[in-house]
Amino acid sequence: MARPAARPVKPARPARGPDPLGTAARRAALRLLDAVLRRGEPLESALALATRALPGGPDRGLAHAIAAETLRRLPDLDALIDSATRQRLPDDAKARFVLRVALVQALALGTPPHAAIATVLPLVDGGPKRLVHGVFGTLMRGGAKLPDVPSLLPAVAERWRAHWGEDAVAAAARAIAAPPPLDLTLRDSASTADWVERLGGTSLAPGHVRLPAGAGAVSELPGYAEGAWWVQDLAASIPARLLAAGTAPGGRALDLCAAPGGKTLQLAAAGYAVTAVDVSESRAARLRDNRDRTGLAYDIALADVLDWSPDAPAQAVLVDAPCSATGIFRRHPDVLHRAGDATIAEMAELQARILGRAADWVAPGGTLVYATCSLEPAEGEAQLTRFLAARGDFALTPPTEGELPQGVAPTREGWIRTLPGTVEAVGGCDGFFVARLTRL
Repeated sequence: MARPAARPVKPARPARGPDPLGTAARRAALRLLDAVLRRGEPLESALALATRALPGGPDRGLAHAIAAETLRRLPDLDALIDSATRQRLPDDAKARFVLRVALVQALALGTPPHAAIATVLPLVDGGPKRLVHGVFGTLMRGGAKLPDVPSLLPAVAERWRAHWGEDAVAAAARAIAAPPPLDLTLRDSASTADWVERLGGTSLAPGHVRLPAGAGAVSELPGYAEGAWWVQDLAASIPARLLAAGTAPGGRALDLCAAPGGKTLQLAAAGYAVTAVDVSESRAARLRDNRDRTGLAYDIALADVLDWSPDAPAQAVLVDAPCSATGIFRRHPDVLHRAGDATIAEMAELQARILGRAADWVAPGGTLVYATCSLEPAEGEAQLTRFLAARGDFALTPPTEGELPQGVAPTREGWIRTLPGTVEAVGGCDGFFVARLTRL
């Protein structure tokens, strides 16, 4: 009986050599982008898992820088990719993700093109690898460039244009292009001039020092080890400034949703007996670390403010409510990719519940400050308008002259709205909504 013909033996695939040096960091950057763009995770939350295989801090920093810059420049990177492909790649195609990583290095981060492409090609196989190599080469030979001012995501630009106008949209695009300055809040505001001189910075308010971007490692700056100051954006310092200005120091204060704790530190430094409440154990750890470093005294309650209640009303209550966080897009560009209409609506509902509970904890004659680091009116202006309509026992208390940083002014309604473009000439600030109320 004839034996069946043997199947042809496929030639063995040649063993692939080791990946080029730096490929692991690019692979981690790809994981970060996937976490943000496909799974909707915050960039900072995804960082530990995505970079766990990297050997050291510099590689983790590089992966973070690549991912963050890609998120800042995504519309323009995709426009370049689409200009060099016959058929548009799906948004979630791995080849598109890999091309984004290669292009942002070559065009925005100063990586030599040969290194940018060599370190990403191992991330794809087969046809996609040839596609990535071909598209990248075509764009490099054609002298591709990214605009100096990035394009905002169309949905974000359209929403902010409707709310704040074209000037704010243009200012937002300029703001996302450059690293923001480093703002410090001082434990002792009377020493502002001394710290401005010692750190070589400028000041826009008592107790504030601003340093240029790239001032160096925060932990190595003078004053850090002894807790003389903490990092806090200028706009983020306004809520506690207004609360302290509106009540007598030395009373009891509640800082709700308090972590990472800049506002808690401000209130403790002003002499209040503060209880800081936050639901997150990891974020509460930062409250404890800052307390240890600065030597300021305050209590920490690890609890959900929707379940927790104080044992007595307080004269000062600060609600820096959970929000879409679109106002902090300069440092966290991932928020613009994650916070759409559904997220904004969900956050607004949560804020209303928190604000309603917190209002009942304000003693008669006491002060309530409501704030969000959001550029969405649903989380600020509309939220407060509904609250005031429902709570006749509260009245808006507008800031008076001298209570706000230079260049920041109240609106005609009497609250604070910082926008892209606010104090832009001296480095800008985050987008915030802040309102101070008095319980009648």
